[in-house]
Order: sequence, then C-alpha cells, then structure tokens
Amino acid sequence: TTGRPKGVPHRHRDMPATCAHYAVGILGLGEDDRCYSAAKLFFAYGLGNAMTFPLWVGGTAILDARRPTPATTFETIERLRPTAYFGVPTLYAAQLQALDLAGNGGSGAAGGADLSSLRLCVSAGEALPPDLFRRWKEATGLEILDGIGSTEALHIFISNRTGDVKSGSTGRVVPGYEARILNEDGAGTGPGEAGQLEIRGDSTTPGYWNRPELEGRTIVDGWLRTGDRYVRDAEGYFHYQGRADDMIKVGGIWCSPFDIEARLMEHAAVLEAAVVGREDEHGLVKPEAHVVLSEPLRETVGGESAADALRAELVAHCQKELPRYMYPRWIRFVGELPKTATGKIQRFRLRD
Repeated sequence: TTGRPKGVPHRHRDMPATCAHYAVGILGLGEDDRCYSAAKLFFAYGLGNAMTFPLWVGGTAILDARRPTPATTFETIERLRPTAYFGVPTLYAAQLQALDLAGNGGSGAAGGADLSSLRLCVSAGEALPPDLFRRWKEATGLEILDGIGSTEALHIFISNRTGDVKSGSTGRVVPGYEARILNEDGAGTGPGEAGQLEIRGDSTTPGYWNRPELEGRTIVDGWLRTGDRYVRDAEGYFHYQGRADDMIKVGGIWCSPFDIEARLMEHAAVLEAAVVGREDEHGLVKPEAHVVLSEPLRETVGGESAADALRAELVAHCQKELPRYMYPRWIRFVGELPKTATGKIQRFRLRD
C-alpha cells in the first residue's frame, strides 16, 4: 500500500490449510455452495474465495471480470444465485447506499435486489465498522462475518463465524493459528490492553521473495508481525485499533483512527470516512477527517454554509460518544477516498 511491492512465496501445503481451517472449519462450505467474490483472483483474499475454496469442497466458483459495483454485484447475485458472498467494507457501504436509493430504508426488503440465495456474507481487507454491520443486517437480514487475513498468511486467521458474531470485533482466532498481542516493550498484553498483533499458523509464508531485509522485521521466531494494533477482550474477541503506522498520538494519548471513523459513519450523511493526524498551528498533532457524503451538499442552510453546518453537526455527533482528544479538529468533504485495488484506504496519501 505504501512502497515497493513484495513477493510472498507459499508452500503447497498452505492452500489446503486455509481451505480446511477457514473455508470448512469456519464457513462450513460444501459442494452445494456457490462462491462469489468481489475480490479478484490476483489477491490472496480472492484466490481463496473464488478458486481454492470451491475446488477444495467441490463447489462452484462464480467469476466476473468487471469491476465490482453495486449494480454488477446485485446483478450477478440475482442471476447466478451464489450462496456465499465475499466483499470488502467499501463495497458493502456502496451497496447499502444503492439499497437506500432504491427505497429500502432498512425495511429488510433489500430495495428490490434479490439476495435470497445468500447464506453467508464475508468481509475482509479492512475492519468492518459496527454501524455498517448493523445497517446491512437491517437491510438484508444477513450478518457479515468480518475477519482479518494477509497475503503473508494467505487468508483469514481471525474471524467471526455463523452463530458467533460480535459486532465491532474481528472475531476469534481461527483453529490452526495462534495470535498474541505485544506491547511496546515486547511483552504480552492482558484483556483490554492494546498492542501489535502477531500470528503464526499452518499457512504463514517462510519469508519474502528476494527481500531478506524485510524478514527480520516481519517474521521473528516463526511469528508474523501483522503491523495491526489490536485489543483482545475477556471473551477472546479481537478488536481492531488501526494500523500501527496509522495511529495518532494526541495530547500524549494514542488515538485509533478506526474508532473516530466508525463514529462518523454512524451519521446518516456519511458514506465513508478516513482519519489521519495533522499538525495544527502550534505543531501539535490532531485528528483530521476526510469524509465522503451519502448525498451532495446543498449550498446553504438557513443562510449558513451547508458544509459548515454539517461539520458542526458531525463534531457534535462525535462529542456524544468520543473523548475530547478524539474529536476531529478538521473535517474535509471529498468526492472519494484514495484506495488500493483491494479497497484499502491509502491514508499515507491523505497525510501527504
């Protein structure tokens, strides 16, 4: 997402491991399942969803060469009747907007889109905001199983599962893997304590292709440093705090951009949000929010700039749930957020 691309070799055993541990063990995929992945085959997420998983269980793979949009995905679901749908948070948000525009309004009728064939909805790539989970379930009757994986691990290693979903969490460790959270001193953390997530398991890469300088920073004693900050609660569910290099220190306190973004997205006017750190006139870092709106702004509201009125409304919205140091000090309305081909927000471009 930020630099020179890395090649991640995998052993032959890694593909069966992800199929057995996640596809069958977590999702319960079988030969009657029809898998449709918005993520393409050239991403590790899509490779499992649309090739190795259906091949492993003798199921069906549904492939679409078009760029996934609400229109193309709804059309494919209605025409080819998948049972398992694999998306990313950005796409789920766009699909919900399309359902709202179609007059769904949270009635459960999915705004005219026939999603009745689906028994599973999965999300990965970035953490799923709790409000997005809630709105999708209200609109479609389906829960989204959020999880985290990586190319280095080939697929998902922490996940929610059917009958065991905790909204706002990434779920629990997939059998076949281990996970630990370490603080800045390299010691293990207890429940509720944030730190960097490390994992190991049956499908993790042995190293990078011709990049030995990276291996010492990323793979240590068999543990893969994910670069993500997490908190594990007392029940064993993992809660995403943000990428380690995206965390913001405000007034001496570490601040998770994801928590601010999730709160902003609970407002009806917000479709997407990304938060980065920015220096104020005193050289102190404060949160800055870049917001994509659900609908275009009007010019004025009662003589006041509509943009200024909405900014004040969003700040007040944040003040109801977030501590003072987490309020966004600046809110910029943008047409779209910079993303990778997998749908991950490129926050470094916002900082630049």
